[in-house]
Amino acid sequence: MKFIRRASAHWQGSGPEGKGYLNTQSKVLNQTPYSFKTRFQDEQGTNPEELIAAAHAGCFTMQLTFLLGEAGFTPTDLETETKLTFEDGSITHIELILNGKVDGIDFDAFQATATKAKEICPISKLLNTKISLKVALL
Repeated sequence: MKFIRRASAHWQGSGPEGKGYLNTQSKVLNQTPYSFKTRFQDEQGTNPEELIAAAHAGCFTMQLTFLLGEAGFTPTDLETETKLTFEDGSITHIELILNGKVDGIDFDAFQATATKAKEICPISKLLNTKISLKVALL
């Protein structure tokens, strides 16, 4: 399977004082504001690191559902929190925190499947940083 997804960024002004907006092909992000303040302070809007964290959580969780399905399991509920650490101009660590409810699976099999999902998820493969995983089976 091959496809192309599109997104765009528009920026006006200097780095610290300027601002811009992001758009995605799906229109989920449509003139979504981003700026120095949305990235490094608490102004309303988004930032690249938040978007990477969301993409990683979504990709990993979907990859896990495919692997569980291949093993004969259907998750009742999966929730992944992603904690992305930005330090000195680099993303230095991403922690995936998974809570799942999957009937009929034992913890070891669930953890092994989640670890494989972390390793083969396309966003994990894209990122050049340490990625850790915490797993809880509810």
